Amino acid sequence: MTSIDAIISEKKLTLETGLLAKQADGSVVARYGDTMVLGTAVASKATVEGKDFFPLTIDYIEKAYSAGKIPGGFLKREGRLSEKEVLTSRLIDRPIRPMFKKGFNSETQGIVSVLSYGGENIADILGITAISAALLISDIPFEDPVAAVRVGSLDGKLVINPSFEDMASLSLSLVVAGTADAVTMVEGGGLEITEEVLIAAIDYAHEEVKKIVDAQNRLREKVGKPKRAVPEVKENEALAASVKDICVSKMQASIRIPDKLDRQKTLDGILDEAIKQLSAADPEVNVREIAKYFEQLENDLVRNSILNEGKRADGRGPDDIRKITCHLNLLPKAHGSALFVRGETQALVAVTLGTSQDEQRVDSLDGDTYRSFMLHYNFPPFSVGEVKPLRSPGRREIGHGALAERSIKSVLPNADVFPYTIRIVSDILESNGSSSMASVCGSTLALMDAGVPIKAPVAGIAMGLVKEGDKVVVLTDILGVEDHFGDMDFKVSGTKTGITAFQMDVKIKGVSREIMIGALEKARLGRLHILGKISEAIAEPRADLSKNAPRIFQMKIRAEKIKDVIGSGGKIIKGIIEQTGVKIDINDEGIVTIASNDEASLSKARAIVEGIVEEAQIGRIYKGKVKKIMDFGAFVEILPGTDGLLHISQISDKRVNKVTDELKEDDEVMVKVIEVDRAGKIKLSRKEAMKDTAKQSET
Repeated sequence: MTSIDAIISEKKLTLETGLLAKQADGSVVARYGDTMVLGTAVASKATVEGKDFFPLTIDYIEKAYSAGKIPGGFLKREGRLSEKEVLTSRLIDRPIRPMFKKGFNSETQGIVSVLSYGGENIADILGITAISAALLISDIPFEDPVAAVRVGSLDGKLVINPSFEDMASLSLSLVVAGTADAVTMVEGGGLEITEEVLIAAIDYAHEEVKKIVDAQNRLREKVGKPKRAVPEVKENEALAASVKDICVSKMQASIRIPDKLDRQKTLDGILDEAIKQLSAADPEVNVREIAKYFEQLENDLVRNSILNEGKRADGRGPDDIRKITCHLNLLPKAHGSALFVRGETQALVAVTLGTSQDEQRVDSLDGDTYRSFMLHYNFPPFSVGEVKPLRSPGRREIGHGALAERSIKSVLPNADVFPYTIRIVSDILESNGSSSMASVCGSTLALMDAGVPIKAPVAGIAMGLVKEGDKVVVLTDILGVEDHFGDMDFKVSGTKTGITAFQMDVKIKGVSREIMIGALEKARLGRLHILGKISEAIAEPRADLSKNAPRIFQMKIRAEKIKDVIGSGGKIIKGIIEQTGVKIDINDEGIVTIASNDEASLSKARAIVEGIVEEAQIGRIYKGKVKKIMDFGAFVEILPGTDGLLHISQISDKRVNKVTDELKEDDEVMVKVIEVDRAGKIKLSRKEAMKDTAKQSET
């Protein structure tokens, strides 16, 4: 076994190989504290033909035993990937994918298995390092090692790899991945942070990333295998030239057609004509190669138009934002709804409000948690004019939903102010670039339409990049074609005050600090423009909740009163529910939550509960029932479950020889509370109540 150590944030990181999973092409265990992950990499020896993308699959798997747990559910074993595992798989994939040698096209699989789960809150980002190291020491042509750290801002101070306990107190949390030379991926969010704070955090994190990259290089020097040869791609220069001669003049005009479908239809027609011409001249011509050179030509024309002419596919300049329209209250039964339209991208967003009983229980290595806010993103095939079978949400849909959820979460009201479970669904009805950011904008509109008192509106925008040598153009509000042919996808969401979520992915080997600063400033201006459009549609949340939304009332009762509301075997609380039709929940802290779509039912249930838990007030007159007769007096129930002592001397203003001369059990009497001692014992007076009643009658 060979191991390499590095000190990251005053804690040892160890990379080990040679003991586990030795039949994989590369295998590395990364350990940080008590957290250990195994990264394995295997690549097929055969080359995949006919795919226009690198066939890489990354899977992150959490083993329940790593935290000393047995999985929940009926099967009691790990099954399909959880949402967290899917998101982490994407997190690992994105910085790794651009680093393979060009021309390598074999099926490649990386698997990260969490073997031991400590309290370091690092298993996900440790997976990036483990996979990178496994690929680096293997014979797979993986060129530049990649590493990642989490950086947070705690009480105004930047910290590397904050613990799980610290996460709730962070004003900023980012995962930063990169090589020794540049940052290649950033993902995270904050509480309306400034662009300057974000750049400072990325710079701070990159210094630690360099140390981890150095450790990987030292491991490669000790055990690295020679890299397998990548077959040289022989270009058919004559065919490429013929495709260009036939197509270039027609394509120069076609790539500027504003409408996406019209543009694609025209380009498809040009390609079909080229295939016919070239096939007529040479029946043996490779049609797949024609399509490849056609796409390369389109790539060159789109990029050159942006770099040299400042013109984009839809005719906009680099900083222009497409037309935006906002529609509210489209769905009569939804609690809040909106349609956000930006160019050819449409997000139909609906908000549903529920009670604590609608929270989602999440079984994870950190223990059971509950989610009271969920944002789900759907991308049906008709949104891009395609025919595909409908399946459960894919990785992309889960990832886009998580990004939009992170964007909105920090502006939601606290539970003590707004005790609702909130679910947002964004259905993409049309897509041509940045539907995730359209979901953020639509969610803001729908929340305000529902009357949710959000702290501030949030908008999101996607930035792009085209870079050739020293020529650099940053694009605001990118189209799908600019995402496809561009070098960067840089999403920023936030309020007028600052950033709430951030995600950057690059297809090149990294972007400079200067490019990031410039892109962030353009994103800020774009975000403010979109926020202005949102405020034109609705400036602030509606004053009242939707009539379709449940009404929720909360009150806090003393812990000893909880049993009185619940009753033996739940008899009391079940009776209230049967009488009123409401939902009632009581937690261990004595918070009683009553919810109903009917205001009258809620009021009725509230009155019953308040009657049960009401405390006796000195000087107040109650109509009570005699529960027990004693020689020295009687015990009278003045409130449900609350008795007081009516002493024999307080029964009447005349002398009473025996209590039974005046009272018997089950009699209803008017009594006044004259004392409540420290122990909560209540003293009552019937004669004082009679005097007060007589005075009121006289007046």
